Amino acid sequence: MSEVAVATDQLRFTDVRRRLKAIFIGSIGNLVEWYDFYAYTAFALYFANSFFPGNDPVVQQLNAALLFAIGFVMRPIGGWLFGHLADHHGRRTALMLSVLLMCFGSLVIAVIPTYASIGTAAPALLGLARIIQGLSLGGEYGASATYLTEVADDKHRGFYVSFHYVTLIGGQLCAILVLLVLQRVFLTADQMRAWGWRIPFLIGAMLAIIALLMRRSLHETDAFIEAKKPGRRESSIRTLFKYPRQVLIVVGLTAGGTTAFYTYTTYMQKFLKLSVGLSDNQTTLVSAGSLIFAMCLQPIYGALSDRIGRKPLLIWFGLMGTIFTVPLLRLLQATTSALGAFLLIAAAWVIVAGYTSINAVVKAELFPTKVRATGVGLPFAITTSIFGGPAESIALWFKSIGHESWFSYYLSLVIAISFLVSLTMRDTKRYSAIGRHE
Repeated sequence: MSEVAVATDQLRFTDVRRRLKAIFIGSIGNLVEWYDFYAYTAFALYFANSFFPGNDPVVQQLNAALLFAIGFVMRPIGGWLFGHLADHHGRRTALMLSVLLMCFGSLVIAVIPTYASIGTAAPALLGLARIIQGLSLGGEYGASATYLTEVADDKHRGFYVSFHYVTLIGGQLCAILVLLVLQRVFLTADQMRAWGWRIPFLIGAMLAIIALLMRRSLHETDAFIEAKKPGRRESSIRTLFKYPRQVLIVVGLTAGGTTAFYTYTTYMQKFLKLSVGLSDNQTTLVSAGSLIFAMCLQPIYGALSDRIGRKPLLIWFGLMGTIFTVPLLRLLQATTSALGAFLLIAAAWVIVAGYTSINAVVKAELFPTKVRATGVGLPFAITTSIFGGPAESIALWFKSIGHESWFSYYLSLVIAISFLVSLTMRDTKRYSAIGRHE
């Protein structure tokens, strides 16, 4: 082998290693942020009665879910703020600030006194912490999706960026595993309700500091450096108005995808406990097992999208989700075993992964570099605030009025919107805007 060939191979290896390191660090930070965010819903079964007095557990969970949804109100602001930072000052800066803010929000939840100690100030402070976390997470999605897309190579972009949702789901899985360890090994149910629920938020704050230190070593993306030019820069939102078709595609795809995602993640734990009737341990095990299964699907679907395109997977999600959501949720409610519940949720994930695995790369491929982080983050955050965040509250409200099955029809209808969008859009793998910097 000639010296030129050896040198070329070394350069290629160095480039691949640099990309993989950047994707790993960017993804780990994403995992930590989503762990902190999901620790709230994973432990809500234990701390809801500490902040909301009363004897009805459904009402307490509904109140906790409403505060979970309030966090989503700040996500559009976070999507705009951190999108602006990422598009004007660099992806790395936005990623570091978002994880720092999440650290602060988790620390606040860990030390808040209960309702018995300070009255209504307790749920008010809890809501404030959720607002801080929502602001952080609203910025994290667009910045991290943009960063991962820009550091990946053309041929394997779908595979690499699928780890965005691997770590997103992994964050929730870590929260559930912490719950499982505390439940089964260290604490009794009474201890969990009294003070044990604070532990995961302390862990999350410490992990966020570690992620911040790791993100300091991230390099800026070549696309951002190439697109950055001296002179006056337009407002990110004003620039975004130049791409109405792309914005509507993000909104349409996100509507069904985010509602389905939050149904089978945050709400599913309550559904298994309150509707299916599983025990605490069974609920945690089924939730953890289904999330592990979902994580494994993401890179498989991502790699498949690199071969056949993004559009077929989006159509798969839209069509199958519209047809099978109602029967799947009905069968799930009627099941009497933990194994049966796991298999039905796994079947749902085979459908939903058609969206989750590639939604980040699809949205990033729609926009040119100068507005990519804002274009990915802001429409996504607004749509998630409208559809994803309230999904659990809507489902619990239907249950509280005696019409729980209505939620499955609502979910099917919203997925049908995404199906129509996926039919009419162009395949972003073939018509990608990644190389455009205008």
